[in-house]
Amino acid sequence: LVAVHLLGKLLRRLLARTKLDERIQKYLLAGVKLILYIVTVLIVAESLNIPMTSLVALLSVGSLGVTLAAEDILGNVAGGLVILSAHPFSIGDYVEIGAVSGTVSMIGMSYSNLTTVENKEIYIPNSQLSSATIINYTRLGKRRMEITVSASYQDKAEDVKAALADAVSQFPAIFQDPAPEIRLSGYGDSGVNYLIRAWTTTGDYWNTYYQLLE
Repeated sequence: LVAVHLLGKLLRRLLARTKLDERIQKYLLAGVKLILYIVTVLIVAESLNIPMTSLVALLSVGSLGVTLAAEDILGNVAGGLVILSAHPFSIGDYVEIGAVSGTVSMIGMSYSNLTTVENKEIYIPNSQLSSATIINYTRLGKRRMEITVSASYQDKAEDVKAALADAVSQFPAIFQDPAPEIRLSGYGDSGVNYLIRAWTTTGDYWNTYYQLLE
């Protein structure tokens, strides 16, 4: 027991020097202590001449059954450990995962939560998250909006670009570095298409997008 206590303190100090998430450190420490306590019981039983072979075999079969029964749960826990160690997103980040997008509100060991713009709470199993393609819109701090505007064939391209540039200039939230871009992007059946590309902070994105569109 003294050895388990000392090894636990040593492991806690070693983990504190790493960049692992605090929850991962806690689970690793608890798992190692559990294994050490089991070894301690086996050593004491052996020293008291208590036959442990049958008990160990029974525990092995039982643990195998529990593992098979809890396969999905263990997969989610393993996915949670991957997310906590890889840090593809943090609480408060706006992310897109498959067909779902929203703000991360909770990262658990089995499930993680996203809150959508419609204020829906979505629970996603961590086993799916750890293998999915994740788009993090918050991590880099800025996001580019793209708006397509159609104008008549009778309007000169220079006049349309000047009008669009004037609209963009009215929004101080839009970055000047990198500078906004206004390009002629294609020809439609009833008009010419122009593309506006402009950068803003992730927090200002939707508000600026809709105001600029208007």
